[in-house]
Amino acid sequence: MAMMQAQSNSNRISFASFASSFFWTAIGTFLAALSIEVFLVPNQIIDGGVVGVSILLSKWLGREWLYPFVLILNLPFLVLAYRNIGKRLVIQMAIALVLFSLLGSWIAHSEWAIFQPYKGDLLEVVVLGGLILGLGVGLVIRAGGCLDGTEILGLLWNRTRGYSVGSVVLASNLVIFAAAGLWFQEWHPPVQSLITFFIVIKIMDMVIVGLDEMKSVMIFSTRPKEISADILNELGLGLTVLHGSGGYSGEPRQVLYLIAERLQLMDIKSIVYQHDPSAFIAIENLHEVSSNGMVSIARKVPTSHNRRPQLKIKRNSR
Repeated sequence: MAMMQAQSNSNRISFASFASSFFWTAIGTFLAALSIEVFLVPNQIIDGGVVGVSILLSKWLGREWLYPFVLILNLPFLVLAYRNIGKRLVIQMAIALVLFSLLGSWIAHSEWAIFQPYKGDLLEVVVLGGLILGLGVGLVIRAGGCLDGTEILGLLWNRTRGYSVGSVVLASNLVIFAAAGLWFQEWHPPVQSLITFFIVIKIMDMVIVGLDEMKSVMIFSTRPKEISADILNELGLGLTVLHGSGGYSGEPRQVLYLIAERLQLMDIKSIVYQHDPSAFIAIENLHEVSSNGMVSIARKVPTSHNRRPQLKIKRNSR
């Protein structure tokens, strides 16, 4: 009986997870299609990756071929993903591509005023188009899907050749934008497309990672006790003391490790250098902290000493 109950709860969680993923994928693909149809394509701006190639080919064979090309050209990447990455990504990507194609075709043939091509100032087109596209693609990726095969290629090259995913995607897009320049016989559309691409990347990262940028901080100092006391008491931040030794001197050292929000870094630096002007601080970007179902999130809660932000640990609901 207990086993049946546990299986029933697991099924409910799986369905709820799928429904949530599908919902955000639908929203994301709608926004991406809206950007392509309303802002980018009508103003001779292309997207990167497979969608960009599809836009160029549709200008040659006809506008109605855009979304069939998106599906056809992504098929090899779906096969690569299935063989080398996993079935779950393939399913999510296939759903995202079908939704993107259906919604894009619907928007292209819609007579609603909101879906008509935007013919405003070029700066408005680039910013709004990039913002909406980045938001849409970010939601799709955050939901576990993917809209472009070049990202699959980037993942595989990262495993086999050591190239970063971002480098592969950027190199692919530069080739596509250069081809667009040759196609249009001018370089304004490719340059505008490149600017749009950088806006898309920035917005996409904000959606995936979030606005609360978390940082990991390591403090190397000869006065760790005084510094840790002030960080605990004045900022209300927890920290860990790591025991190490100097690489040259071999003397025992205490290294302070903590996680903080970006806005707390100035306070941390002030405390450290107040006690030890010669201290060394290493700061790194930190997207997520998780351990056995525990996920760290930045929460602003009052401490016993003041009301400064504190990092708390929140358990995932199961």
